[in-house]
Amino acid sequence: MIITSLLDTDLYKFTMMQAVLHQFPSAQVSYKFKCRNPGVNLAPYVQEIRDEIRSLCSLHFQDAELSWLRSLRFIKSDFVDFLGLFRLNEKYIQVNALPNGEIDINIQGPWLHTILFEIPVLAIVNEVYFRNTHKVPDFLEGRHRLDQKIEALHAERLSDLKIADYGTRRRFSKAWHEELLRVLISKLGTGSSGQLAGTSNALFAMKLGLTPLGTMAHEYLQACQALGPRLRDSQVFGFETWAREYRGDLGIALSDVYGIEPFLRDFDMYFCKLFDGARHDSGDPFNWGERMIAHYRHNRVDPMTKTLIFSDGLTVEKIIALYQQFCGRCQLAFGIGTNLTNDLGYEPLQIVIKMTQCNGQPVAKLSDTPGKGMCDDEKYLAYLRQVFEIAPCA
Repeated sequence: MIITSLLDTDLYKFTMMQAVLHQFPSAQVSYKFKCRNPGVNLAPYVQEIRDEIRSLCSLHFQDAELSWLRSLRFIKSDFVDFLGLFRLNEKYIQVNALPNGEIDINIQGPWLHTILFEIPVLAIVNEVYFRNTHKVPDFLEGRHRLDQKIEALHAERLSDLKIADYGTRRRFSKAWHEELLRVLISKLGTGSSGQLAGTSNALFAMKLGLTPLGTMAHEYLQACQALGPRLRDSQVFGFETWAREYRGDLGIALSDVYGIEPFLRDFDMYFCKLFDGARHDSGDPFNWGERMIAHYRHNRVDPMTKTLIFSDGLTVEKIIALYQQFCGRCQLAFGIGTNLTNDLGYEPLQIVIKMTQCNGQPVAKLSDTPGKGMCDDEKYLAYLRQVFEIAPCA
């Protein structure tokens, strides 16, 4: 059994789920799975994946897990009470093999009752695939690569550089994930003097005493396309609803659901002052950082009072380059995922599960990186681009 706790997911899923409980409890959604690696044959493992999902749906939150969640300042008691009754329901998810060797995973149902599927299901697909294709994993190579990352972070003048683990969904395995976190704790240290800022994984945050980290998600702003009063105002509606729910906590705005230009148009002086910072997740991170700093200055906000979080396909080398460019100009945070938790010398799976519909209408993400969006409705994509004044992809 790969997933043995419903807490083995990213923290942002709980913060988003709480917002859904309080703000959009009746919303209905659809999600679809996509593997971006060409030629990967996942069809032979469909039954194993189904069996793991069935086990996932048998889980419920333990008292110690609920107590830990209740201890987080931004988690409300009524939400923890709801989780005490919660289970994932297998009827909301379908997994099928396709003739071309790919697999089709569809999740459809109430947003409140399907929101926790994404991360554990992706972790299941990853681990099932790798335990079948690499039955004797090269952990020596994985440990060597991890040591190289640690050595690079220990370089002179990098003592203030902090990284966070964002790698649950694409990890090689749960056991490897825990091992590397324990090594990072030992060799990088935690707290104010350490270089490991925390983890997005709620279970390991609780188990290993790490700071749980997370921001708002793409699917939240996507759903606001259907839930807000007007499509053009959906991003503003999403930011305002989030701020109303968390009252100053979890104040990092996601910048790439519509791309940087529409984000900057909507992220006016009010939001610059209201939110603690912004997160980069597509497009050129160096250009994005420069534009964010200039945007803060234009809106009479000192960039040194704001945090820029970088989390798009990071490697330690890219983190160091970003740190060197922006250190001393703003507060910095780095979330490293696949390159941390699935770097044993094998090609990692580039798999995602994205929301495609909310309340019966299409929703989409218009990424600054071609290929990161996911929407089957070309007419809706064209309309979205028109509404947000986004040029068509070349």
